[in-house]
Amino acid sequence: MYTRILLFWGLIGWLSGFQPGAARAQTTSPVATPNLPPTQAPPLPPRTPAPDSLRAAQRRLPAAPPKYVRLETEAADQPVLRRYRLRSVAADTLAALRTVRELVLALQADAYLTASADELRWRGDTLVAQLYVGEPFRWARLQRGNLGDDLLGRTGFRERLYAQQPFSPADLARLQQRILTAAENEGYPFAQVRLDSVRLTGNEVSGTLFVDRGPMVVFDSIQIVGKTKTRKRFLGRYLQIEPNQPYSQQRVDAVARLLRQLPYVVLQAEPEVRFAKGKARVYIALNDRNSNQFDAIVGVLPNPVAGVGQKRVQVTGDVTLNLRNLGGSGKQMGVQWRKVDAASQLLDAGYQHPNFLGSPLDLGATFNLLKQANDFLTLRPRLQVGYATARAGRLSLFVEQRNSRLIDTTLRRLTVLPENIDSRYAAYGLDYVLTLLDDPYFPRSGWLFTAQGAVGNKIIRKNSDLNEALYEGLPLRSTQISLSSRIERYFRFGPQTVLLTRVRGEALLNRRLFLNDLFRLGGLATLRGFNELDFYAAQYGVGTVELRQFTGPEAYFFLFVDQAYLRRGLPNQPGEDAPTGAGAGLSFRTGAGVFQFVYSLGRTNSQPFAFGASKIHFGITSRF
Repeated sequence: MYTRILLFWGLIGWLSGFQPGAARAQTTSPVATPNLPPTQAPPLPPRTPAPDSLRAAQRRLPAAPPKYVRLETEAADQPVLRRYRLRSVAADTLAALRTVRELVLALQADAYLTASADELRWRGDTLVAQLYVGEPFRWARLQRGNLGDDLLGRTGFRERLYAQQPFSPADLARLQQRILTAAENEGYPFAQVRLDSVRLTGNEVSGTLFVDRGPMVVFDSIQIVGKTKTRKRFLGRYLQIEPNQPYSQQRVDAVARLLRQLPYVVLQAEPEVRFAKGKARVYIALNDRNSNQFDAIVGVLPNPVAGVGQKRVQVTGDVTLNLRNLGGSGKQMGVQWRKVDAASQLLDAGYQHPNFLGSPLDLGATFNLLKQANDFLTLRPRLQVGYATARAGRLSLFVEQRNSRLIDTTLRRLTVLPENIDSRYAAYGLDYVLTLLDDPYFPRSGWLFTAQGAVGNKIIRKNSDLNEALYEGLPLRSTQISLSSRIERYFRFGPQTVLLTRVRGEALLNRRLFLNDLFRLGGLATLRGFNELDFYAAQYGVGTVELRQFTGPEAYFFLFVDQAYLRRGLPNQPGEDAPTGAGAGLSFRTGAGVFQFVYSLGRTNSQPFAFGASKIHFGITSRF
């Protein structure tokens, strides 16, 4: 019993001297090694590689017979041991000893602090262990000591949670780690925590938490090592590391991840922190990368409605211009124009201003224009304010308006409502983005998650060219909800093989929808193997599996399958379909930019795969 009491006080001494470094290095149970007698097996000597002849001889030897484990304990301790699954058969001698050791550790972790294997002896192929379990220890009281209200709120510690509760060394170690984490994120990176005034009464433990905060540390500055035009002032606000602010280890740990999300810089090495005279200076090795983008993609597609004298193929186009990190301040602007078919066009423009008026908020604006042949014209401006957190991604609030008007000149002859309608939709919503990719352009591992939701009022406006009687019974004012989400995961298989899996979808909820209200998908950006914006859908989902084989840092060839489900949701037109796109392509860098070639086939419920309807996309993306 004297030995067991020494073991218990040794454990308390370990917890009382809890250090920050020890907390971070802890990976197993904090209980000391069981009180095994000197008869336990000695450690094995280092293994040396055996010659081929010896390994061949070893393979011919018969397998060693298994070993068995049997426990001997007092009758009062047997109900306790029934809660643990003991492996009674072991592969060899060391495995049998390890089984007994793991059992003792499990008992100690469950408050049986004086549990030990008092005697080990072999009887033939059976290891007999004389096991002592003892009484479970519990907290009589754990007082807050000098733990301030600031740390209490961050750690969730309450004295009543420990009164007459089982004494768990692992729980106590986790509490101490939470206290240290809270302290090092409030300006005390050298804090220490320990148990003070420890008392043992029977099997009850009481003590007091004591925190030595150490010196107060504040951020000094960010030092950039490398060639970049990015301003330190912008980086400080983006990383939330500004002079004279309390030191935060959480913000330092997030530096590398946040910088990898910026497409215009390359992180050369992990950030370093140097402490001196109560200040912390963060050193970041950064270089600029070519991120401004200009590309043009040409699509050659079969013309599905080719008449006499008309071309059997149609040419589509996509021109994009993106300017990033303007003036080294992180500002971005871009324009994209697409020719969907011979008579339809799409225009997107956007601007993002980080740290607006010196605040941590980002201000953004976008504009979208869609002209669908001679049917309708839709304008959608949007204004949003975003906030990027150190660990939880970016959250944005936005307000947008969607105005759609008919440009058809044959409306006066209609006796029923057309498929499209004049409408206005004003909405407020939330947008969330979490990026955990290792590279923004050519990711090989990581996650990407986005989600968006908006709600607003939809107003149907009466067109003067239509008979007003056609609007009878139509809900001119209604509530409309828009939802969207996207999840991407990149898996690395070997040094050059990457598997991309992606699921994305959108849903539009309203009492009465028209064709020009619906989402559009199809083409290189959404569903390969089909014409650009070929499908209309009120709800859809697209799953993608793409295998990429890299042949260089920015060169790879790939195979892909896109599987979609979509539903139009119009009156008397559910329009359900399950289109599939499949194909292959390659991407590599040339002197003019990154060249991409994609060949794809498409299949719908009413149309099988056909090489005559295949799609070819090729283009060059130039970054400067």
